[in-house]
Amino acid sequence: MKKIGFIGLGIMGCNMATNLQKKGYRLTIYNRTKEKATELIRHGAIWANTPKEVAKNSEILITMLSTPEVVQEVALGTNGFLKNMNKGSIWINSSTVNPSFTVKMGVIAQKNHIRYLDAPVAGTRGPAEKGELLFLVGGKTEDIQEASPLFDIMGKKTLSLGKIGNGASIKMLINQLLGQSMVAFTEALIMGEAMGIPKETLFNVLLNTPVVAPVITAIRPKLETNNYEANFPLKWIHKDLHLSSISAYEQEITAPNLNITKEIFAQAKQQGYGELDFTSIYQYLHTKK
Repeated sequence: MKKIGFIGLGIMGCNMATNLQKKGYRLTIYNRTKEKATELIRHGAIWANTPKEVAKNSEILITMLSTPEVVQEVALGTNGFLKNMNKGSIWINSSTVNPSFTVKMGVIAQKNHIRYLDAPVAGTRGPAEKGELLFLVGGKTEDIQEASPLFDIMGKKTLSLGKIGNGASIKMLINQLLGQSMVAFTEALIMGEAMGIPKETLFNVLLNTPVVAPVITAIRPKLETNNYEANFPLKWIHKDLHLSSISAYEQEITAPNLNITKEIFAQAKQQGYGELDFTSIYQYLHTKK
């Protein structure tokens, strides 16, 4: 088996790395807080003190990090991994970043003779735990094929989308629609409750119409029980909407609904909802009625 490096052990990355470990891959891992790596280390993962150390012990290196700024620092900073990877090895960037940034990383990787895959995922904590993520991959076909055994362990499906940047573009659009759909349904739910219709009735009727996004059915239990333990923290969907707005600016696209949705999540984050699940936007907007 190829030697795998994994950097970024948050809600998603930890589960992805665990699934690789369960299939027999020996991992070299790094995270800014070592505590999140405890179980992986206990089951045989090698802890690296810096991203640079991960690079030296990996044939394929996977990053699952929070923001473009963090990716850049971990890849190119003083102890960054990129210039320390062996020539011809593969960097799989599964972080959610904007397309122009991932294209830039691909160019830098190529200059350092590193093969680069733009490979964000669709899915939250549950699919990550079960190995049922959807990989959205931009890059060379032969590189995707070489990495496919890893994608098959961590996910249920891999979409090969062509050039570097296309994976990030599709992921950006998915999360843009997720945020907009969440706010639209939340507003309708709150309005229905204000008109005296029981919440259960609203769910039973609205979720059986074609105008509601299917994802709302999956998150219904959180809205019914007000359990906002984070599967997808609100602060990260706000970040993703911000990245979408950057891309809209770069493409000279008018996106008023996107920007309004972004600001709604920004206000919720400022009011202390950032660490809660993004579905807590219902609770935030409910307090504003």
